[in-house]
Amino acid sequence: MATFYIKHITKYSYNSNVIDGATLIRLHPINDDYQKVTSHLISVTNNPYIETFIDFFDNRVGTFMITEPHTELNIISEIEVTTTDRIFPDDSADIASQWEELKRIQNTIELIDYTKHKPFKGSQDIKDIILNGMLKTKSPFKAALELCEYVHNNFEYKPGITDVNTPLEDAWKLQAGVCQDFTNVLLIMIKILGIPARYVSGYICPNDAITRGVGATHAWVEVYIPYYGWLGIDPTNNAIANENHVRLAVGRNYNDCSPVKGVYKGNSEAKMEVSVDVNTTKRKASIPEFNTTILDNNNSYQRNVEMKQEQGQQQQQQQQ
Repeated sequence: MATFYIKHITKYSYNSNVIDGATLIRLHPINDDYQKVTSHLISVTNNPYIETFIDFFDNRVGTFMITEPHTELNIISEIEVTTTDRIFPDDSADIASQWEELKRIQNTIELIDYTKHKPFKGSQDIKDIILNGMLKTKSPFKAALELCEYVHNNFEYKPGITDVNTPLEDAWKLQAGVCQDFTNVLLIMIKILGIPARYVSGYICPNDAITRGVGATHAWVEVYIPYYGWLGIDPTNNAIANENHVRLAVGRNYNDCSPVKGVYKGNSEAKMEVSVDVNTTKRKASIPEFNTTILDNNNSYQRNVEMKQEQGQQQQQQQQ
């Protein structure tokens, strides 16, 4: 059991006034048997009313709007959460029966969204990896861990070469990126293997074995293990997600889980700065260290928004 104090600051700066800023946040930590939220405070520039709802994937989502002109938007989320160590799958059931169970349940309402996948240029490469590794002769638990290890060993953790819009094909070709890319790659690999998998957004609380993904939101994969349920695996750190992983949201992909995204009206360039501070004790206020990104306003999401709202611009953060 461990208690963490997390302060997540998202700061958007605009070089001229913008208006009608509509923002969606998935910053409310999951509250269940494995993590208990003791307190959670969200502060936003101009103190707008934050309306919340539960989405299709059982995440708590907040929305707010700032209509008046502004040149800065700050979103500060402060969390106290206690996590509990998980008992891992005992993996004693017959291997063939486990794969049969996955076939039986893959089209159920609860899992069908986590089994579908679109073929891409690397699909055959992944099938070859699965075949050469004889992964279908191993338990789903062990096979998923082997794929996690494969991504960790064969992909370079290299911030700055990808962004939230980097296609899966590019990440596969680059064999490099950040946790978001590692997660997208492992997600498709596990689905091609025949195991339901979902995207997880949250925070990493570093220890001696877990070092990548600090200072921003983190991402990893949850796989569905027969007779057990969902188990998180982190390809960026080649680790099983346990008490050092704090979950914010789950979904089919990043779009279902992105911590902060929104649109605004205005012909202005946006700069985003993100700071995530995780500690085991409460700390006094300090000057945060930001990861800075100049947002690309010419992307598919923004073009879709512009069909409905003139001069709409997207603001969304990458996970590290």
